Amino acid sequence: MTLLVTGGMGFIGSNYVGFLLKTRKDINIVNLDKLTYAADVSNVEEFKSEKSYTFVKGDICDKDLLQNLFKDYRFNGIVHFAAESHVDNSINNPENFIYSNIVGTFNLLEIARQHWMNEPFAWKPDCDSNRFHHISTDEVYGSLGETGLFTEETPYAPNSPYSASKASSDFLVRSYYHTYGMNVVTTNCSNNYGPKQHDEKLIPTIIRKALSGEDIPIYGDGLNVRDWLYVDDHCRGIELAFRKGRSGQTYNIGGKNEHTNLEIAETICRILDEIKPKASSYNEQITFVKDRPGHDFRYAIDATKIESELGWEAEENFESGMRKTVYWFVNKYTQGS
Repeated sequence: MTLLVTGGMGFIGSNYVGFLLKTRKDINIVNLDKLTYAADVSNVEEFKSEKSYTFVKGDICDKDLLQNLFKDYRFNGIVHFAAESHVDNSINNPENFIYSNIVGTFNLLEIARQHWMNEPFAWKPDCDSNRFHHISTDEVYGSLGETGLFTEETPYAPNSPYSASKASSDFLVRSYYHTYGMNVVTTNCSNNYGPKQHDEKLIPTIIRKALSGEDIPIYGDGLNVRDWLYVDDHCRGIELAFRKGRSGQTYNIGGKNEHTNLEIAETICRILDEIKPKASSYNEQITFVKDRPGHDFRYAIDATKIESELGWEAEENFESGMRKTVYWFVNKYTQGS
């Protein structure tokens, strides 16, 4: 089997590529990544010499490149991570998000359809099991109040240019299933954390600022709630949905770990106090800053469907996953110091 992974130099994508290379010996992986700011070549350093792994620098918006890759590699499946994904950046520069997340996803779907299908609901020889797996986010559902959970039936209500662009790409994937009969599956995940996450994200920022003695910035009152999912658990869920999920279905993957941003900061500071103590607690560096526009109050996912249908469950609890994460980033940020 030859699998195209888009965005495999990013946080979740690189962890997924590593997971596949460790657990699946029957797959050849082509990692297509544009190498934007969110990518990090060091994320794949440990497996770049694997014979079953190939890296291609390129953009999913480049249709000619995609056509050539499909001709050269005859992909049996696609796992599509590539996306502009930082909400703050989408507020400042939304055009990039529209282009990459919507146009790029359309290009992949359309070229896959051309190579896999003769006409709607009619597959080319040996292509009937080919699958397109779209990686999405819980942010497409909008914001929750103090109670309730996002399910696969929750109406979409995106509140930022980022989440609106992801919602649009979700609908494109859905349309290719209903219009053409393409074998697709979508997973919507809660906030991921773990090794290799980009430095700009909340948890790496808290750790980096704490270690450097700077103020730890927390938006607003710090009471915005997110459901946190350890990245390795997410990768296992993706693989289950790709292999066993029902065509045309969406599966929500959540960690059942709801915490406010302030609780995240306080937990990290407590762990740092234990493993890298200093004269005063890191907690004293927490500082509240002006809230960002359109900041959703709460996200939380009901993962019952993937648990009951596919047998997925999270292996890491919040404390164990956070400790692994803090240790990894402490090692990264203190090397050579």
